[in-house]
Amino acid sequence: MDTNTIYAIVIIAVIAVALIIGSWLIGRSRRNAINKSTEHAKAAADARLAAERAQAEQEEREAHEQAKEPAESGARQSSGGKPAEPTNEEKIEAEEPAISRAELEAQERERLSQTPPKLAAAEEVPGEESAQAESVVEDLAVVDEVPTPPAEQIEKPAGKKSRLQRLRERLSKSSNPFGKALFNILAKDQLSEADWEDVEDTLLLADVGAEASEELVDKLRTDARVTGESDPRQLRDALRSELLALVGPDMDRTLEAEKPDAKKPSVIIMVGVNGTGKTTTAGKLARLFVSEDKTVLLGAADTFRAAAADQLETWGAKVDVPVVRSDREGADPASVAFEASAKAKELGTDVLIIDTAGRLQNKANLMDELGKIRRVAEKNLPVDEVLLVLDATTGQNGMAQAKVFAEAIGITGVVLTKLDGSAKGGIVISVQKELGVPVKLVGVGEGPDDLAPFDPESFVDGILGE
Repeated sequence: MDTNTIYAIVIIAVIAVALIIGSWLIGRSRRNAINKSTEHAKAAADARLAAERAQAEQEEREAHEQAKEPAESGARQSSGGKPAEPTNEEKIEAEEPAISRAELEAQERERLSQTPPKLAAAEEVPGEESAQAESVVEDLAVVDEVPTPPAEQIEKPAGKKSRLQRLRERLSKSSNPFGKALFNILAKDQLSEADWEDVEDTLLLADVGAEASEELVDKLRTDARVTGESDPRQLRDALRSELLALVGPDMDRTLEAEKPDAKKPSVIIMVGVNGTGKTTTAGKLARLFVSEDKTVLLGAADTFRAAAADQLETWGAKVDVPVVRSDREGADPASVAFEASAKAKELGTDVLIIDTAGRLQNKANLMDELGKIRRVAEKNLPVDEVLLVLDATTGQNGMAQAKVFAEAIGITGVVLTKLDGSAKGGIVISVQKELGVPVKLVGVGEGPDDLAPFDPESFVDGILGE
């Protein structure tokens, strides 16, 4: 190591030591300044307190002397100049100043503790110390104010027209609609056997189902608009018509409560496995009925999940819908369903929606309990609708769930949640084909009004990106 390197190291070490010492000195001076400003503020407060105390004592002495002079003159006149002995009242008055001063000091301390004085106004400290003293005083005078919570307002849910428009927009913006993938394959000039296999694979990946996929491919093979010389518009029309036929435009998707001859109250039971969004869907469905000017009652029969009833009450409160719930966790869900149906019958509401706990389709005892809920509710009112809530992203797993629920309680319709942004929209086709029941509602977002009646044409146009 040469001499220059050693000099450099020594210089760097000296600079580092100087910086450390300088930082320490600066910090020490700042702490001293803060301590001085704090002591200054306290001294000013003590001076003001002493001045007020002295003024109060002076006022008491003057008042006492003024009250004493007439008494002494009267006593001299009555006794011929001889001093009279003090009366009991005068003795009490003589002792009052000491007692009053003590009380005054206590009152003054209490007042200062509740409303600290503005010490900075007593004496200003120049420069930086003055600013620090003011900050100390301001910190003493801080009062936490708790804002008054605003009154909860009743919301007006969106109507069907805007919901259908939102459905079309959300599906057209989904991340991977299988309709666009099909169109890109079929738009080739000459379709080879490998291309047709790609079409079938695309349908299977979208959870259309093997039988429905094979049926669609056979129809497209024989369609002249696909195999012949045609423009893209004709090809899109052909694909649209075949997909629409698979979705089933002629199926009755009307909810029982919305039919002209619907019974009142119309009872709907929501079923499904954990995590599909049953409680949220029940709340959104209540909003949909409220937008149609129907009266709704919610039954919180999910007594196993602690927050389920609270969640349902939150949904109901936003649109002024009452909720029937149990007072304790783990209560018999069938008893809640019975009470809810009795209450709906008493009030004459248009719709009763009963939310149930999430069930695993492979647990026989839990599935049997769903049947019990239905039987108990029907002692008061007939159950018109059983809606199975399925997560569209689960694909063919959702199909297995649907079959078990259909056997356990009998379902009249399907609600598909999380349909937007999913590449597995083909489950609409496979569920309907396997169960023979229509998809009646679809969830296309997380907003409170993102539950829409299922419209086949809007669905197909959405997955084709139109």
